[in-house]
Amino acid sequence: MKGWRLLLTRPTQESAALAATLAQQGIYTSSLPLLAIEALGGCAELRTTLTGLSRYCAVIVVSKPAARLGLELLQRYQVATPVTQPWFSVGAATAQILQEHGLQVHYPDQGDDSEALLALPAFQQALAAAANPLVLILRGEGGREYMAERLRGQGVQVDCLALYRRVLPEYPPAALAKQVETEHLNALMVSSGQGFVHLRELAAEAWAELALLPLFVPSPRVAEMARAAGAQFVVDCRGASAAALLAALQAQPTPDL
Repeated sequence: MKGWRLLLTRPTQESAALAATLAQQGIYTSSLPLLAIEALGGCAELRTTLTGLSRYCAVIVVSKPAARLGLELLQRYQVATPVTQPWFSVGAATAQILQEHGLQVHYPDQGDDSEALLALPAFQQALAAAANPLVLILRGEGGREYMAERLRGQGVQVDCLALYRRVLPEYPPAALAKQVETEHLNALMVSSGQGFVHLRELAAEAWAELALLPLFVPSPRVAEMARAAGAQFVVDCRGASAAALLAALQAQPTPDL
């Protein structure tokens, strides 16, 4: 895998951790964070929803920022989490943050995406145990709409609580194309649909050329977005974890240096 020269686009801290993991496998990386986390201000909806946490038969946390911010708010509002209430996360890293605070958390062993979470036996059991299942999703602004739609289609009532928004950091014009060219990068990655939107926005006129590079994405939904925008070589990692990205890189032919 030493032929890969990959552009990482996650928030700064997450890109640093991912770069360290990939470096152990001999993969060169360069970081250009396309997502900055901006916490949403406290409002009546946040307090009302979280202080009524016991109403939900399951709580889904879709990301590490949602986990951290959600826990901070529970502490601020002095909310005690129900002992028997099951919590769910899309990936192991998010689950670890919640578990460190004593929560009972379930997550998919294979495939850290919406489909894998919804198919979890523990999640299905939580729904079946409630006469009128009500699920809370803690997420970023506009995140995991597919998950909420799937649940509502099954007759489940869903409340979505946005704790943060993802914004594009400010960069000089042509910063993305210049970094790819200067560091001889031969692949790109995004960790979410919003990340891809920001990638496309920052690429601007250079997108036609950048769209020829392999693009590693976390899910079929983001893969569809990328292909619709003209990306020529899209690889669905079926998850946003380092392990999922490594497996996808290993499965592709190593580029020529």
